[in-house]
Parts: sequence; C-alpha cells; structure tokens
Amino acid sequence: MYNFLKQLIGITSVSGREAELLEKIRTLVSPYVDECSFDNLGNLMALKKGTDENAKNIMLCAHADEIGFMATYIEDNGYVRIAPIGGINFVSAAYSKVVFENGTKGVIVPESKCSDGKKADNYYVDIGADTKKSAEKKIKVGDVAVCEASVDKLMGKRIVGRPLDDRIGCAVLFDIARNLTESKNNVWFVFSTQEEVGCRGAKTAANKIVPDYALVFDVTGTGDTIGASPMAVKLGEGAAVKIKDASVICDHETVETLIELAKANKIPYQCEILTYGGTDTSSIQVSGIGARAAALSIPSRYIHSSVEMVDLKDAEACRDLALAFINNN
Repeated sequence: MYNFLKQLIGITSVSGREAELLEKIRTLVSPYVDECSFDNLGNLMALKKGTDENAKNIMLCAHADEIGFMATYIEDNGYVRIAPIGGINFVSAAYSKVVFENGTKGVIVPESKCSDGKKADNYYVDIGADTKKSAEKKIKVGDVAVCEASVDKLMGKRIVGRPLDDRIGCAVLFDIARNLTESKNNVWFVFSTQEEVGCRGAKTAANKIVPDYALVFDVTGTGDTIGASPMAVKLGEGAAVKIKDASVICDHETVETLIELAKANKIPYQCEILTYGGTDTSSIQVSGIGARAAALSIPSRYIHSSVEMVDLKDAEACRDLALAFINNN
C-alpha cells in the first residue's frame, strides 16, 4: 500500500484537474479488473464483473482530488493572489512551499501585519518574480497550485505527509481490487473527482452505476490528540465504520452488517460519528432512486495540513472489512 501511495503522491490533482492522476491509477488498476472507463466529469470507473446472472452492483469509492489554490490576479510587483479550492486552513498553509501544475514553485505567505489569518484575501504566493511581466512568463490567471507533496514513514506503520486525503482511500481501493479474486456481484471501483468542492463526481458516477450497495473510503478525524473534541476514533484502532457525519446518516442495516463482519473475522474496527464535514457517501446515498450507502473511514490526524498522519494498519483493516462485505453479498 505504501509503494502505491509513493507512486501517486507527487501527481498534482486539484479538484477539476484530476486527469493525470486518474490515468496513472488506470494503468495500475487495469490488470485487476475487467474494464475501465471515464465519465464526463472525469471519474475513473473500473469494473470487476460478477459471476451471478442476476448480479447486484456494489460501488466502492474514493476521491482522487485534493485541495489547492487558483491564481486569481498578479500584482505589479509579481506577487500572485490566490483563491482556495476546497477547505483550506490558511494558518496551516502559511509559509509552505507550493508548486504549480507547470512546475513553477513558490511560497504562500500572509500579508505583513495580517489582521485575519484565516481569510484567503490576506495571502499571496511569492514565486520570486519582481514584476508582473516576469511573473506572467510563469503563471497566468486560472493556474492551480498545491502545497508540496510528501510521504514519509514514522514509527510502526504510521505515515505522514500530504495529500493522504484521499490518496490513502485510493490505495485501499487498489488493494481491494488486487486481492479480490472473484465476486458473484459486479464490483465497481470508482476514483471520483471534485469531492473537495461538493462531492460532485461521485454523484454522476452513482447515477450511471445505480449501485445496490456503496462503500466510501475517505479520511476521518480522531479524538486522540491534545485538546481534541471527544470522539470515539483513534489512530491505529482499526477501520472506522461511519454511522453519521454532518452530511449523511449511513444505511443502518449496512452499518450493522459491517460491524458483525468485523467481529466475526476479527478485523479491528471502531464506530465513527463525525459532528462536522462529509464525504462522497452523501452524494451516492441520494443518487438516482437511492442507494444503501455506508463508509469505512481511515482515521487521520491533522487533516488538510501538510502533515496528515494515518496508520496503515487502519487502512488494511478497511481493505479486509470491504473484502468480507463483498464476499458476504
């Protein structure tokens, strides 16, 4: 799983610009599925056909996009003004190195004597240019950038870097495809677009697939850091079976089945109730005529920062529990 992550981590994939990353994933996942296709929103949909004549559709989904910045204006002195794409924590992003899609590098900094460290209007990117004309040789309005990517091993199976949200979910999907020999049902592996800006891609993919069941793989918060709000999710304690978040109440029957399967197969799990945020689960649940949607979340500390931290044991538990669910249906 770590090796898969390393192949993806350095490919910029800001919401709406996921094509390069998804083409890379397509080449990696193709040997383990029967067919791959893209829809008009750019979602990668990889299908492993079921053996049953009346096969159901099981949709597994992880988003391929990441948060980032878009150049909105270039000052006369060469500084690049930016707008956020997705939920940017500007306090966390301040003084980070950034890289644009064309390889141009810079640093994101707040204005001197900045009065509000949370507002995008108070930040700019310095690419080292001294005039607007010199900056325009490298950057144009509409170009996108991300904080520099990285992934490193820590103690045990814990890793740190960005954008683990949600490359770790993509890695789980890949590992499921690699370990799934066959299924009586159709299993769709969806690497979705534009989750960070409104869970858009997953909705169009689900409208096409019309899933009977859906599992979403994304990061979730934890309650195990100093000063954290109470939450029954900890790093290293297993797959987080989502019960609800601010955008969705997961299908109760599917949640109960996942918990029973985890117990029966001795797969470490924990129950997730997130009081904020949301994932593609919400869009899939209400697509078409509706789907029985649930989520297996990967606990993560410091989400949407340059030091997102996950434990690969949790990701492996998500993989194992998903395989048990597929084999149970």
